[in-house]
Amino acid sequence: MPASKLSAILRRAQAKQRAPSVSAAVFRGRELLWRGAVGWADVEARREATPDTRYPIASITKSFVAVAVMQLRDAGALALDDPVRRHVPEAPAGPTIATLLSHASGLQREVPGSGWETLEFPSLEEILGSLGEVELVLEGGGEWHYSNLGFVLLGEVVARLSGTPIERYVDDRILRPLGLAETTWAPAEPSARGYLTHPFADSVFDEPAELDRPGIAAAGGLWSTTGDLARWGAFLHEPDPEVLAPETLAEMRRLRVMAEPQRWSRGWGLGLILNRIGDRVFVGHEGGAMGAVSSLLVEQETGVGAVVLANTTAGFDPIAVAGELAGVVLDADEEVEPWRPGEPAPPDLAGVLGRWWSEGTEFVFTWRDGRLEARGAGGPEWRRPAVFERVDGDRFRTVSGRERGEWLEIVRGEDGKPTKLYWATYACTRDPRPFGPAA
Repeated sequence: MPASKLSAILRRAQAKQRAPSVSAAVFRGRELLWRGAVGWADVEARREATPDTRYPIASITKSFVAVAVMQLRDAGALALDDPVRRHVPEAPAGPTIATLLSHASGLQREVPGSGWETLEFPSLEEILGSLGEVELVLEGGGEWHYSNLGFVLLGEVVARLSGTPIERYVDDRILRPLGLAETTWAPAEPSARGYLTHPFADSVFDEPAELDRPGIAAAGGLWSTTGDLARWGAFLHEPDPEVLAPETLAEMRRLRVMAEPQRWSRGWGLGLILNRIGDRVFVGHEGGAMGAVSSLLVEQETGVGAVVLANTTAGFDPIAVAGELAGVVLDADEEVEPWRPGEPAPPDLAGVLGRWWSEGTEFVFTWRDGRLEARGAGGPEWRRPAVFERVDGDRFRTVSGRERGEWLEIVRGEDGKPTKLYWATYACTRDPRPFGPAA
């Protein structure tokens, strides 16, 4: 694993983007591959950052709150299409649990008031009391519009249904079971101080020290380390079923709304961001706080991911750095493995293998790793094949890939050899033909 290259990427990013300090980690599933840190966690004290330095992770907190919501959904306490008003009667009409999770509710971005300027933030009780003032700034259900207020409401849904504050719920039901002891709702030493790097000078501004913001904790109140967030990234790839069912997390990772429609480079699932970096799609979340930015991403096919934490408000791109770090490992993993002979196809499927045509398109049916597969001829190598599972006799269900869920049926001649396939009702023949019955 190219540790020296990873360290060089980190040092170059910190120097060129001028963050006081950056801490990062790369992982593959539950295996921590590399950790590193560079710069000053405390500029005044000249205290160096280490991999154990804690940073505010801001909106990465939302991924924990989203898991809490889905735990309650799986327990039958709520449904994704529930209006949030069903559980928090003070809430505005319109937003549902699902649209709040995917930032597609149209709800205004922030809680009422000017806390980001005055640094005086309302309590949760004051926020709930002011919900009559909030707006739906966009029509809900279609267009993406980020809303911290939406996750404040989701935190209150969790609190009311569980009978415990969102902070304690996340501690008891997520952090403690997963052993994330360095992830907390308040800073604990060693922690990084927050700064804003001056854009035109080699100096920094002090950002306000951690403020009293319990009312908006669900939107971004956690602190953590790269080690803990690497473990959280592994969970987002392959969860502990005692904490969340794998099929539920797969549902969270599924695209709900496109957040960057011009280039389709970013989408949202249920509380999780989907970032396309090059030809790869990573799931995770990012954060921006007063004096800190952060990113956690993991590629779903391999479980390779990265965490980046920096103590500057702006000027540093943690997503690009995390993507570059993960890309180094992913590129190294692309070394070709030797081919090894396997078991032959079952005798009744031997005649199915090979080239078939449907709608003028050529498909290649193969037997790989003990299963019947099909790929479009000439398609990219990264595209997963269609995989079929026998239901009975010559009837198969497409269980993944192209036409997932549809039937594949084998038609045989009098000699028992396959003469035609019907896939999703479309005829597949050994030679290309136009639509209509055979001549």
